[in-house]
Amino acid sequence: MASHLMKSAGRLGRLTPQHTALFLCDMQEKFKPNIKHFEQVVDTSRRMLQAATILDIPSVVTEQYPKGLGRTVPELGVEEHGLKPIAKTQFSMCVPEVEDMLKSNENIRSVMLCGIETHACILQTTMDLLEKGYDVHVVADACASRSHVDRVYALERMRHLGAFLTTSECAILSLAADSAHPKFRQLQKVIWTPAADSGLLPTPP
Repeated sequence: MASHLMKSAGRLGRLTPQHTALFLCDMQEKFKPNIKHFEQVVDTSRRMLQAATILDIPSVVTEQYPKGLGRTVPELGVEEHGLKPIAKTQFSMCVPEVEDMLKSNENIRSVMLCGIETHACILQTTMDLLEKGYDVHVVADACASRSHVDRVYALERMRHLGAFLTTSECAILSLAADSAHPKFRQLQKVIWTPAADSGLLPTPP
């Protein structure tokens, strides 16, 4: 029965803290001037990290070739949450250190994915995780690319591949599931101010 329920939860894309991880991808200094809505995406990703910390959700941060592209921007707040970024050169975040983390947390069934670039590292990570059997929740307002066209079509492709497209507030509320959750008030403070507009939809006049 438990196995059947877990499979059903997977098909629905239900998020539960004890079965979820947060991946934060390559939000580095050298990308700042070139990625559209970079500051807003970092701020939204920071909210996701705050929620993950409150709910004891394991989190991973990567850096793409930090020697050339710089370190993770301090605005993300990874150091204050005790995270050490993992350096990589491949686009996918599924490097050996990350795979080891997943293997050591056998209860993880779902991964929430934030960062840049949507059509490169986010897409490649999504494909790798889906192949490994994980549910992937791409936090659309926390992902960006240099080109808005690349971003939008990458999100569309990931949806067709079987990933769940979600938003930061939707994901955080899904993890709580009930306003009676013992940590709901802490989460409420994280989402009290709406997430910054990261340009996915046209801004009304």
